[in-house]
Amino acid sequence: MRLAFLLATVLCLFAACGFSEERRPAVVVELFTSEACSSCPPADEMLERLEQGVSGVRVIALEEHIDYWNNTGWADRFSSPLFHARQNDYAVFFQSDSIYTPQIVVNGKAQFVADHYSHVVSQIEEAAIAPQYSLWLQPRRDPRNSAIWDLSIYVKNIRQAKPEPADVYLAISETHLTSNVKQGENAGRSLHHGPVVRSFGVIGNIEARPFNQVGLRSTLKIPSDWNADNLRAVVFIQEHRSRHITAAASTSLKN
Repeated sequence: MRLAFLLATVLCLFAACGFSEERRPAVVVELFTSEACSSCPPADEMLERLEQGVSGVRVIALEEHIDYWNNTGWADRFSSPLFHARQNDYAVFFQSDSIYTPQIVVNGKAQFVADHYSHVVSQIEEAAIAPQYSLWLQPRRDPRNSAIWDLSIYVKNIRQAKPEPADVYLAISETHLTSNVKQGENAGRSLHHGPVVRSFGVIGNIEARPFNQVGLRSTLKIPSDWNADNLRAVVFIQEHRSRHITAAASTSLKN
């Protein structure tokens, strides 16, 4: 996994950004999974189903492949220690003694085993409250290099209240990925994945001071073995203290 795709990040202020509002609240659903885990494929399928929509809610799904199953007979090509570390951070926050797969985390507020669709839906609906921020994403491809994208991100403080300190995350996900597993618990199976997170990191932060709107710009270099038609940029804001995700948005990077 290539994670160092951020060539430049600039934080700046904008007087007027022309936001396009999305009426449905967005909820980020993170699935910690592994191709080496026999109970994970049904959870992967559930994630794809969830992304098709929950009534009144815009579900933004992120399939994050951990690496601690890689010594059990099959090395997951999408796995990264980054997601193992993120799962550990959630375990500390949720005061859990262990980590596991498949695990779902909804908007940073609730975590549970990803084995019951109706329970996941109820947690998504409960998390779908009015966001603190409005996010607007504007991708632009470099006309001189098709692998380079500029992503402008505009953040509007809807509530006009002093915010909690928070990080601004950027994830690049890819859909329609398939692996033919040859060893381990899923040996002989062809696994079809949902939106696999290919790159992930913090690109900015929200300070504990009042503001109306701010903007960030990131330059992305897309590796040649990623299918641009299936890529999506996901941006979300996550508070330091509570780990709650207070706003999220996504945009296609399709040619």
